[in-house]
Amino acid sequence: MNRPKKSLGQNFLIDNNVINKIIKLVKIKNSNILEIGPGTGNLTDKIIAQKPKSLILIEKDKTLYENLKKKYKNFKEVVLLNEDVLSINLEKILKTDTVVFGNLPYNISTQILVKFIKFEKWLPKFYKLIFMFQKEVAERLEAKSNTTKYGRLSVISKWRLKIKDQFDVSKNSFYPKPKVESKILVFTPVEIKSSKILQINTLEEVTRVLFSNKRKMINKAFSKLFNKSEIIAKDLKIDLSSRPGELEESDFYKIAEKLENCN
Repeated sequence: MNRPKKSLGQNFLIDNNVINKIIKLVKIKNSNILEIGPGTGNLTDKIIAQKPKSLILIEKDKTLYENLKKKYKNFKEVVLLNEDVLSINLEKILKTDTVVFGNLPYNISTQILVKFIKFEKWLPKFYKLIFMFQKEVAERLEAKSNTTKYGRLSVISKWRLKIKDQFDVSKNSFYPKPKVESKILVFTPVEIKSSKILQINTLEEVTRVLFSNKRKMINKAFSKLFNKSEIIAKDLKIDLSSRPGELEESDFYKIAEKLENCN
């Protein structure tokens, strides 16, 4: 087996029971598939066995890329890219109605997710993201208002994605064994009807400012966003004595929309 590189956050999924559960989450036969970080190809083998229409593999590690190139040289449906997923133009390479799989490196997992959320064209070409996260990160993504794990990540993700918790994955399912448990989440793009935010950067700014101190009331943070903060808060029906964790996702969206209209 290839020696995993700590610098790339490599933990290879080796548990066939988990792999089988993952590929049963969506129809693969005759579908367009993208896999991020196939590694040694344990999940890839099972995907190919389901006969996808096309399969794009993005592998940053040069050694793993060369091994995969040899392994799948006779499979015409497979396109292998030796690229960094954070640098490549995903919108350009994705085919219509693509399912994206990813056992994501823990250190860049949220960056990869946000890259998909930031697609310029929405609804996007992908229709499912099936991602493995560190369990704690997954819980932050799923978190609802008035819970301890609720924060920027959940607000930004739920703006464009419906999140469904699938199952936990034991640390024993990987080589090398990580120090933490993992969780599989499935994301489905949603059409945004209630919010008219033009730029995700605005939502990122709003959540950054308002969540800068989770324990304090939002009145001071709100005044950093707006000059006439009390008037605008009243107009938006936002209680300035609230803590950021008490605001619903929809509150952050209407604040971001208002900020764009004021600028």
